[in-house]
Amino acid sequence: MRIIPRSFLWRTILMVLVPLIVSQVIIANVFFGNHWKRVHSTMARTLAGEVSTMMHFIDSGETDSMQKMAQDVGINVTINENLNRPKHSDNKAGEAGPLARELSSRLQRPAKIYIDKAKRLVFIDVPTKNQQIVTFGTSLYRIYSTSTEVFIIWLIGSILIVSALISPFIILHSRSIRRIANAANRFGRGLDAPGFQPSGSKEIREASSAMITMKERLNRYNRTRTDMLNAVSHDLKTPLSRMRLGIETKTAKSADLLRDIDRMTEMVNGYLAFARGEMPEIEQTTELPAMLIRLARDAAPDKKIETVFPDSPTQFYARPMVLARAFGNIIENAARYAKSKIKITEIDNDENIEVIIEDDGPGIPDNRKADALRPFVRLDDSRGSDTGGTGLGLSIAQTAFENHGGQMFLENSKLGGLRVRIVLPI
Repeated sequence: MRIIPRSFLWRTILMVLVPLIVSQVIIANVFFGNHWKRVHSTMARTLAGEVSTMMHFIDSGETDSMQKMAQDVGINVTINENLNRPKHSDNKAGEAGPLARELSSRLQRPAKIYIDKAKRLVFIDVPTKNQQIVTFGTSLYRIYSTSTEVFIIWLIGSILIVSALISPFIILHSRSIRRIANAANRFGRGLDAPGFQPSGSKEIREASSAMITMKERLNRYNRTRTDMLNAVSHDLKTPLSRMRLGIETKTAKSADLLRDIDRMTEMVNGYLAFARGEMPEIEQTTELPAMLIRLARDAAPDKKIETVFPDSPTQFYARPMVLARAFGNIIENAARYAKSKIKITEIDNDENIEVIIEDDGPGIPDNRKADALRPFVRLDDSRGSDTGGTGLGLSIAQTAFENHGGQMFLENSKLGGLRVRIVLPI
């Protein structure tokens, strides 16, 4: 037999209701139990004192005083020679127990208590000295407080109200989690989840956004793998065919063959670098200005380098070799297309570091910026001619920044060329 339910919905409801019920029961036993006992004891003492006083008047023959007192306190008193009562009294009942004990200690004679719950009345039979029976009749509420019943009703009612209030929120919460599970199941089978959007609490929305990002990266990885196979087939087939034709026709020259070999070596190295991705590297305290200046001087010795850095650059944990390779690709790209000027800016915020690399080259049209981030895509028709390359520089840089939790954006620069903006978390 399974005690704990499987579903998140019922587990959450139990997690909320069980502590609530336990706390309510403890409060009822500790606080109201003592309160109920004190109230009933006080009520029993009051009624027992009134009965004892009236019995004293009866024993003394002061019948008028007894009747006047009975009228004042709201007790009906009758004196009978004989009564047809049940064999067993209610002296040991929960409602009459405190009163029976008080009467026993005050009257020093047997008193029997009978309760009529239907009419909410209590009758007290007390024998007199001349063998008569005096019956005191009054309301049951003189010895029993109904606040106990009201308290129990409100106790149960409060639990039901809390259940009604929290159930819609828990249902919505569990529905969001179920939607994430369904979307993850579809993503795992290579399918899309139409209409799936982050919803629910902040943590669930963050999990949904992370899963969507993961799906986009997997899609990009699959596209990249396909593009790589196509690029290897296309880019290597052309020089190999040219080399084969030159050898077969005996028109090949050593310089042409070496140039084709160098070109193929460059392409293969680029493909291998992209396929390997990042090599394992320990995160270290990193500061960007010195790295960026060194990379700019090495990549563009013949260009004017303008830098805007903070007086006290922020230090953060990162993999410096990976960042240097990524920034180096961007700066080399800027140096290849810049006419005369490259500008590098660092802006430090409380939560992130923003690096902007600009050039005064031809730039990239807005409708080609997305293509520029795809691997193996060369935009020589827009950025210039005879530039070579495998179309992997920006893609490798984007992957490196994303692995650091950052983002890279391609924008238009006020210098006239391309503006690459990188945001890295601290």
